[in-house]
Amino acid sequence: MASPARIKKRHRWVLLGFANFVLLPLCLVGLYLATAAKDRFASTAGFTVRQEEGASASDLLGGLASFAGGRGTGDSEILYEFIRSQAIIRRIDAARGLRAYYAQHWDQDPVYSLWPDASIEDLEWFWDRVVRASFDQSSGLIEIEVLAFDPQMAQTIASDIVRESQDMVNALNQRARTDAISYAAADLTEAEKRLKTIRAEVTRFRTRTQIVDLQSDIQGRMGVMNNLQQQLATELVEFDELTGTTRADDPRVSQAMRRIEVIRDRIAQERQDFATTEVTETGEDYPSLISEFEGLVVEREFAEQTYRAALAARDAAQGEAIRQSRYLAAYIEPTLAEEPEYPRPFVIFGLAALILVLGWGVIVLIYYSLRDRA
Repeated sequence: MASPARIKKRHRWVLLGFANFVLLPLCLVGLYLATAAKDRFASTAGFTVRQEEGASASDLLGGLASFAGGRGTGDSEILYEFIRSQAIIRRIDAARGLRAYYAQHWDQDPVYSLWPDASIEDLEWFWDRVVRASFDQSSGLIEIEVLAFDPQMAQTIASDIVRESQDMVNALNQRARTDAISYAAADLTEAEKRLKTIRAEVTRFRTRTQIVDLQSDIQGRMGVMNNLQQQLATELVEFDELTGTTRADDPRVSQAMRRIEVIRDRIAQERQDFATTEVTETGEDYPSLISEFEGLVVEREFAEQTYRAALAARDAAQGEAIRQSRYLAAYIEPTLAEEPEYPRPFVIFGLAALILVLGWGVIVLIYYSLRDRA
């Protein structure tokens, strides 16, 4: 028969370890939460960055609104990082004295307080403990929870964060407007310069050739040739009628033939002058002038179209700058707490008990495992 179980020395060590590593720390945690831990109030705020919906004039003119930056979700990401940045911490600290406020209970509650001689880097680390920001990438919603020792201060800091976020969005708007207008103005200046250059080339062409309108000059020359063709046709008809009613040695027949030859020679000469003969004033032939003039006309038309498009884009950018393309939409205004929400002593005490018991159990198991192998 087995002898009755008795408490041995190792059992006493286990119980002593349980008392020292579990019960004593739990008593200290409970005493701290009951006497030293200061109540903290929470203020919640939620907002997002919205953009105007609908197609604007700049969208219809080729997506000029893309100069204004990314979509609403990208702006929310920028704003989320700004809320956690040192820049906003410095501004709110300068306005509200955050370091002095969160260090006022350091002697009584060092766990949830900031040390008195904290630097801006220390405050930036502590900021993540008192300002909890969450960001939903799918919807672009940002929600913040600000903790403070009194509800008014928590709401004030939350309101400051919302205000600074609005200023940040306005700065993004202003930068986007400035960029859009400057880009459009630069494009318009370049298009205007190009149009002036091509028009100056057309003017130099007219001055060099002494031809105001090459098309009109060509039409005039073609009119002369058409007139000669009509005269030739008339003379041929009269010649046929004359040969049918008179003899071959009639003087009128020879005169008619002479007129026909002269007209034909004139037509041939005009064709030769038009195709190969040099223009008297410049020494250039008409085919070269036509080719040069057509190239200038095409460039001028393209420059005019580009200028009109750049002018419309500039006007659209200025009209877009009048409106606010981004704005901060708050779906939860900073709340004012009536009861302290933290430090949640029962939750902390329960978590501490769970962690201590698990840690003590792991240590006991490791001890017995090593003892059995020895």
